Amino acid sequence: MTKPKVFVTRIIRDAGLTLIREHCRADVWDGAMPPSRETMLERVRGVDGLLCLLTDRVDGELLDAAGPQLKAISNHAVGFDNIVVADATARKIPVGNTPGILTDATADLAFALLLAAARRLPESQRYLLDGKWKTWEPSALLGMDLAGKTLGLIGFGRIGRAVAKRAVGFDLRVIYYSPNAKPEFGATPANSLDELLRQSDFVSIHTPLNNSTRRMVNAEFLSKMKASALLVNTSRGGVVDQDALYSALKSNQIFAAALDVTDPSGRGTRCRVSRRKTSSPESKASACRIASTRKCTRENWNRAFNAWRQRFLNQSGAFDKCRNFSSRSGKLVKSPRPDFKRCQQPGDGSGVISTCFLNP
Repeated sequence: MTKPKVFVTRIIRDAGLTLIREHCRADVWDGAMPPSRETMLERVRGVDGLLCLLTDRVDGELLDAAGPQLKAISNHAVGFDNIVVADATARKIPVGNTPGILTDATADLAFALLLAAARRLPESQRYLLDGKWKTWEPSALLGMDLAGKTLGLIGFGRIGRAVAKRAVGFDLRVIYYSPNAKPEFGATPANSLDELLRQSDFVSIHTPLNNSTRRMVNAEFLSKMKASALLVNTSRGGVVDQDALYSALKSNQIFAAALDVTDPSGRGTRCRVSRRKTSSPESKASACRIASTRKCTRENWNRAFNAWRQRFLNQSGAFDKCRNFSSRSGKLVKSPRPDFKRCQQPGDGSGVISTCFLNP
């Protein structure tokens, strides 16, 4: 029996590629940068499966270029805003992702960014490496305290709850804005987003990127934060209007911002970890997208999407791990509404692939 052909849009860890090559004829893009649109349209022709990343736009044009034999799309990510799920559903192509894999890794990094910006670690390191430090100074590099302060979480799904759990050890009061989410780890719901922004000393964003959250952090949003507040974003770069954030930092409207993600990712962004009174925010400007860069996380990721891919390409096993296929009806369904509700659902606890939440 001929093995199915799969196009892999970037080199992934050996554990994942070995599994793919064992069961499929793999065409792997080995460039340092993501494949161009033209390359994508050419390389997907005739494939049975597509393993893509957030940097790859997957829409009707690409699916038509691939052809009617395409059986599955597997996204090497928790998010899937790079895929037009409705276009895949219309062509009866299942779309899979890997929710749950990055929960702890992203929550850890959110706290690392919060601590780094609050205690001004990047500035302190530069101060030392530039040879400016001579002796202890009473008023040098003063940062923010955590104990007794308020952490506001926008989004209280798996990652938001994991951040709240970590906040307990730092004696932080935690509030969240996330419709339909239930309180956990001592966190209490805010009545509105405005209330959360007014009360929070730290604001951490944990939402998906969709029409309702795109550029959510804009000039109006930032104007409602405390002048002493710190913003953390480990969700999607598109949630933040970077020009508005740059202006807020330059004018000392907020104390600091710590970003793992930018829009566009890694290309000349002007804000990463910036202190409130810095005169030139440009000098602290880039984000590295390192939330998932733990070896065990990447290995679990590889196992997750390969298990999903194999079920669909072989048309065997339970079809309950995708974004547009109902295990109850056995049919493709419309994707969930792109709102907060989707990200509030708990995972299945397997540590491999969380059940997808659908509207059959």
